[in-house]
Amino acid sequence: MAPSSLASVPRAAARGFRSSAIAQAVARRPLFSMSARNAFLARPTAARRLFTTSSSMTRGIMPETSEPHGKDTTVPETPVTVNVAELTDAEYHELADQYMDVVVSKLEELAETREGFDVEYSAGVLTLNTPEHGTYVINKQPPNKQIWLSSPLSGPKRYDWAILGEGQAEKEGTGASNWIYMRDGSTLGDIFLKELDVDFSFAPSTYGQ
Repeated sequence: MAPSSLASVPRAAARGFRSSAIAQAVARRPLFSMSARNAFLARPTAARRLFTTSSSMTRGIMPETSEPHGKDTTVPETPVTVNVAELTDAEYHELADQYMDVVVSKLEELAETREGFDVEYSAGVLTLNTPEHGTYVINKQPPNKQIWLSSPLSGPKRYDWAILGEGQAEKEGTGASNWIYMRDGSTLGDIFLKELDVDFSFAPSTYGQ
């Protein structure tokens, strides 16, 4: 996906791709690590706060024992929470603009090597025309503080800036953050990796801090 450092993102400086106090205050958490995201995706997604349990049952040796089926050794797993962050307008625009800048830079690089790729970006709306699938549109949606995607393959999706944490005991600043589709926990980068084989993974030092 994006370069691992600011120096490798040619359009970043021009578009104000910076580590601001606003972004540090709200989104100083690293992006999803692969293990954290996979742990979330492996759980049911009907609710944002999810609990799963595993159990092991053994039969009692003697029929007259008080627990002929053995003790219930059910051990609850640590709950995983995914919460939409509360952003001010300024914070939203900072995070969304940073994301769009990196995506545009990556797609423009690919357009130089992939025949038929055509990238246009204006007023917060990114249009990508591909010969294989058709037209993708990504745009900021300030009233909802979201980023919207229209894919010719998977349809429309709405992404919130969300924080993944480990239950109520989570310490401030220890969660991971990204633009998340809350219905299934996927990211914008997941769609492009799956449908276009484009990697938008971010290094923590270059985005959302």
